[in-house]
Amino acid sequence: MTGVNRGLDGVAVAETRLSTMDGEAGELIIGGFPVEELADNATFEETLYLLFRGRLPDAEELSAFRSDLAECRAIGDEVLAVLRRAAEEEKPAMDALRMGAAAANLGTEDGDPEADALRVVAAFPTIVAAYWRYRVGEEPIEPDPDLGHAANYLYMLTGERPDERAVRGLETYLNAVVDHGLNASTFTARVVVSTESDVVSAATAAVGTLKGPLHGGAPGPVLDMLKEIHESGDPEAYVREKLEGDERLMGFGHRIYRVRDPRAAVLEAAAEQFYDDDDDFFETITDFENVAVDLLAEYKPDRDLETNVEFYTAALLHGVGVPQELFPATFGIARVGGWMAHALEQLEDNRLIRPESRYTGERGRSWTPIEER
Repeated sequence: MTGVNRGLDGVAVAETRLSTMDGEAGELIIGGFPVEELADNATFEETLYLLFRGRLPDAEELSAFRSDLAECRAIGDEVLAVLRRAAEEEKPAMDALRMGAAAANLGTEDGDPEADALRVVAAFPTIVAAYWRYRVGEEPIEPDPDLGHAANYLYMLTGERPDERAVRGLETYLNAVVDHGLNASTFTARVVVSTESDVVSAATAAVGTLKGPLHGGAPGPVLDMLKEIHESGDPEAYVREKLEGDERLMGFGHRIYRVRDPRAAVLEAAAEQFYDDDDDFFETITDFENVAVDLLAEYKPDRDLETNVEFYTAALLHGVGVPQELFPATFGIARVGGWMAHALEQLEDNRLIRPESRYTGERGRSWTPIEER
């Protein structure tokens, strides 16, 4: 063993047909499609089918796939009881999602991995929406079999059928973030199934990984930041204060991209439609982005800190009407499609993922009886 790649930088541990990124060019390919094309045109069901089956469905296949998802959305009373308890104790939404994910196959027959994967993907929006309804003092709303995946999520949150603009906005988000190479949570999912564990366990572990603020927790704080700047009207003062205090500026910088995150452009275009000419909040957002990028280049010229996906995620999900507390869990609702596709891909030609570590501890110690220590 000759070296240590901290954070596994530059280490390839799997081959995948699901997605790839070019951090220098700012490109993301999902299932062969540029993210810009897939996010703007596909329903989320079409994207899921693409990841699971390797191609887009025809009309008949899509209809059958939508029906399969609809049959898997309901969650049992035992899961609802856990979610009610989580809401009563004001546990974060990601904790509730982790609890619900672990119980996603209760009341179902043991199926093959793909059937279980579909069940997990279908149940995630129901779990999050039921938890939220309990949090706001309302009873959960059962999924509507006539609504698609994105529409059902919004419907179960509010009890009202969402308009097409909101559904399209949410689908654009779900498509844009469904998969992104071997990110931390996806790697977790692949590690779990590489032991020949089950995909439900893989999804549960991945939720725990996504919960970390370095992975999926930033869009909520980004929205708080944008609201603060909108009230102050002075984005330059805000950015300078943060950078001079050596604080992290949320929504900028990415482990992969050295240029603007391609998903940021997709979500910016989708978000803009939710802010009319009388609402200057979106103008604040774009002005702040320009100021922040310029000042980051001034204060940190040796680093490439451009706008990342989290920045416009905050704007889009806020515009769609998703409660801010649910931003990370909504990310999970999207990314679980990628987790499950990777888990199934891992099982196609599985080898236990077992990296090594470099020992830095002491050697040559001799045992001392406890009475002599």
